[in-house]
Amino acid sequence: MVDSDGTVEPMSDLPFGFSPSGDGDDNNRDKNRDDKGSGASGGASGGGESAQNPFGFALGGESLDPAALGQVFSQLGSMLSGMGSGTFGFGGQGKGSGPVNYDLASNLARQQIGNFTPVLERETNAVTDAVRLADVWLDDATTLPSGVSKSVAWTPVQWLEETMPTWKRLCDPVAQQLSRTWEQNLPPEAAQFAGPMMGMLTQMSGMAFGTQLGQGLGQLAKEVLTSTDIGLPLAPEGEAVLLPEAIAAFAEGLEQPAQEIVVFLAAREAAHLRLFTHVPWLRQRLFATVEEYARGITVDFSGITDLTANIDPAQLFSDPSKLEELMSSSASFEPTTTPEQKAALSRLETLLALVEGWVEQVVSQALSDRIPSTAALTETMRRRRASGGPAEQTFATLVGLELRPRKVREASALWRQLAEASDINNRDGVWAHPDLMPDADDLDNPAGFIDRVIGGDVGGIDEAIAELERTLAEEAAKDSGDEPESGSGDDKKDDGNA
Repeated sequence: MVDSDGTVEPMSDLPFGFSPSGDGDDNNRDKNRDDKGSGASGGASGGGESAQNPFGFALGGESLDPAALGQVFSQLGSMLSGMGSGTFGFGGQGKGSGPVNYDLASNLARQQIGNFTPVLERETNAVTDAVRLADVWLDDATTLPSGVSKSVAWTPVQWLEETMPTWKRLCDPVAQQLSRTWEQNLPPEAAQFAGPMMGMLTQMSGMAFGTQLGQGLGQLAKEVLTSTDIGLPLAPEGEAVLLPEAIAAFAEGLEQPAQEIVVFLAAREAAHLRLFTHVPWLRQRLFATVEEYARGITVDFSGITDLTANIDPAQLFSDPSKLEELMSSSASFEPTTTPEQKAALSRLETLLALVEGWVEQVVSQALSDRIPSTAALTETMRRRRASGGPAEQTFATLVGLELRPRKVREASALWRQLAEASDINNRDGVWAHPDLMPDADDLDNPAGFIDRVIGGDVGGIDEAIAELERTLAEEAAKDSGDEPESGSGDDKKDDGNA
């Protein structure tokens, strides 16, 4: 396990109770479907890749497995059967109403997950041990205290269920803006044509989003190693999460001791939680940047008049192929990217790179003298990003963002150089306020940023806060009718040493 000097002794290939994905020596590890699953057959395994435009907008172009396709047509049949009763008229609020059909997304994701390995008690204990050990080592590498209040092991289905509230927060702004843009910008002829069916078209849009999201989350659930694998805090606050089945599969392809892999991943999870717990503005800033991107979404509708000109509405009810043609064609209109959106995406990319680069540096500093494979595992994670890992796929699908590995390398180098030029107190102190954070230009010129930090420019934030406090005090005095005496601000400065 761990020597008195903090080094890790070699152990069996799969320590901490983690078993390979094909292990059959324990009757309790038979592959099972979670009872909460939708009852779909276990044959839904592979699944297609997510499209690389926001939410795909390509229901007709995705390759769905039979079970997933059955879900879509079942939903569509329910919609069509409800048309006669007016369920899908203006403002219809059927079960799948909303910008994203999350019921459909959840069901498709569970089918995509297929069979999975239940988590054993020894694996939960293993996660707790690994996180506790890694967290102790991290104390020497950062001034931010531990952010872990609980350590858990999840199955892929648990990951899906526990993270769905966060996905809703991320997806709703994009989907709502696209739906709003669609309704507000239809040409008059198309609006007149679509009016009686707008409720149903809204439901179809929700299905398209739900299908795309469900396929993406189903694939992610089988690949993610920790709750922060995509760079965002998906788990409940303070929970450190590892996914044993995915970690076992990940370890099988590496020539590194599995115990070291588990502790390395636990250290990454614990490091992320230190940031997300003790940098209060970070979580909100990440989500707000996605929302800022969403607010600027526009769609080019120049071709929709031609799309609807030769379609008889009656045909949509008598000929299902016409309805499918309309859905597929209308789903092909891709949003245009404005300069404001490009700026928001750049800020999101930079902030995610700064988070990942900081975690990389802190984990390397904490583990390099204790775990021999730290450098090799760090490079493995870099290659995983470069080849399109879960984070890259997620953001490419969600907001059309490609998180470039170069940015992460530059961010990691900036944090390392700042610590070398000063200390970890200055490095971690930069996270105190968003205005102190480096931007994309600083990643290209880290020396200038380091000079500003060491030179004391960070003191400007203290002066700004002090000035704000003085202003608030003066306004409070005016409201109470007690005008502050002239020059009172200077008097406070003069006797500040008292």
